[in-house]
Amino acid sequence: MASSPRQSAPSLPASTLPDPIRAVIFDMDGTLIDTEAAHRRAFAETGLALGWPMSDELLLSMVGIHRDENQRMLAVHMGPDFPLARFYADSDALFEAAADVGIPLRPGAELILEHLAQAGIPMALATSTEAPFAQQRLEKSGLLPYFDVIVTRSDVERPKPHPEPYLLAAQRLGVDPTHCVAVEDSYAGVRSATAAGIATVMVPDLLLPTEELILACAQVLPSLTDLRDLLLATD
Repeated sequence: MASSPRQSAPSLPASTLPDPIRAVIFDMDGTLIDTEAAHRRAFAETGLALGWPMSDELLLSMVGIHRDENQRMLAVHMGPDFPLARFYADSDALFEAAADVGIPLRPGAELILEHLAQAGIPMALATSTEAPFAQQRLEKSGLLPYFDVIVTRSDVERPKPHPEPYLLAAQRLGVDPTHCVAVEDSYAGVRSATAAGIATVMVPDLLLPTEELILACAQVLPSLTDLRDLLLATD
């Protein structure tokens, strides 16, 4: 099992964020809701049950990637005999069972959303999850009312790591990307947001930040609580 990145990470000065911040665009899975870990467990358990164990390296390579690409990756990696349809049916059932019990929020999610709401800063979501599943997940988690705009996989032709999801979210907010902040946990998400010209805060979940991404990000912070504290300190 790979070591968890949920620990302190180096960060850059707060001045690398726009001043003022006109809008904040969040990723959902692994950033606001602990769904990446739930998906990883479902994938690992399903692979073992079907007799196709999956390495940590393979599981981590799928973090932050939309389903179409994950299916392509699995087909290539596992070979033509891999029961792809059965794998997704069974892993989806495991994930939905976990969702029915309740998937927790990431630490500080409600704190940062409430802080931004009270400050009157518009918020959008840019996720690789398709509609209506993204909206349903937000509603079940109690986060849906915070968002003025929701951009899902269903809204774009070119998903993360292409910048289209973030550019569309900024456009729908009516805010120039250079006046926005993006909050992400995955490599694909960080590359999407930075390619859109948005100052990006990485809050790692399952993936440790690489040197490339540390340099690309405006901030790398241990949690969303740290982001709230940073914004409080710069108000």
